[in-house]
Amino acid sequence: MTTTDRLDRQHQEDLQRLRGFRLLDDDFLTKCFEGDPRYIQLVLRIVLNRSDLIVVDVRTQVFVENLLNRSVRLDVLATDGAGRKINVEIQRSDKGAGRKRARYNSSMMDANFLRKGEDFDALPETYVVFITEHDVIGKDLPLYHIDRYIFDTGESFGDGSHILYVNGAYRDDTPIGRLMHDFSCTAPEDMYYDELAERVRFFKKSKEGIAIMCKVMEDMRNESLKEGMKEGMKKAALRMLQAGKYALEEIADISGLSVDDVKKLQAGQGA
Repeated sequence: MTTTDRLDRQHQEDLQRLRGFRLLDDDFLTKCFEGDPRYIQLVLRIVLNRSDLIVVDVRTQVFVENLLNRSVRLDVLATDGAGRKINVEIQRSDKGAGRKRARYNSSMMDANFLRKGEDFDALPETYVVFITEHDVIGKDLPLYHIDRYIFDTGESFGDGSHILYVNGAYRDDTPIGRLMHDFSCTAPEDMYYDELAERVRFFKKSKEGIAIMCKVMEDMRNESLKEGMKEGMKKAALRMLQAGKYALEEIADISGLSVDDVKKLQAGQGA
């Protein structure tokens, strides 16, 4: 097979894959919601039941760094006109929507939204919203709101931290039921909400949108290749560390990692 034939075959496979994309696929959703706040605003107005909510900023694939421990990448991070910070996560796997995952996302948002010297009361109100393909809570409700309460009195603790799970399997003729239907659609003409259909149609039907999505899929393949190569480099470095015959600089030179990366591997194996 020639290079041209291989590339043409890959392009046809990408087009086939694009036809099957839904808003429940996180890579597709983050591209659809990138840049223009109108689309995430529609979703949040329905999910949070706030018809007056105005999204003033939206970012996708936001990397929130933790220098000492695990960092996170947020699918969507929106800011509304009242300064509320809203993280929306798409999860098709039940495991990826674990309760402690929601707790960690919430804590990472708090840790990164308070500047040095600011009073704790300056923390913004935050929402972590998981939209899941299945009913991960299992009570057959469209939405699950999780807040902190004072156990002894039943009163809200009022710390401004909220977690919501949206049941992507829920269907009825309410706004949330229609929204979850749209999230599962592959064809824009089958969707209820015109704004979402318009956005999905752009990326699936227009020449410009298709080109953007094909580039996204190509970048994802390249990133996976890089990750695979880096894993191989790490394994080689670990073998050299375990042999105990090489200086850190030699390991870095041979494996292709940085000296700092080799030091982290060394610390991780308890050396």
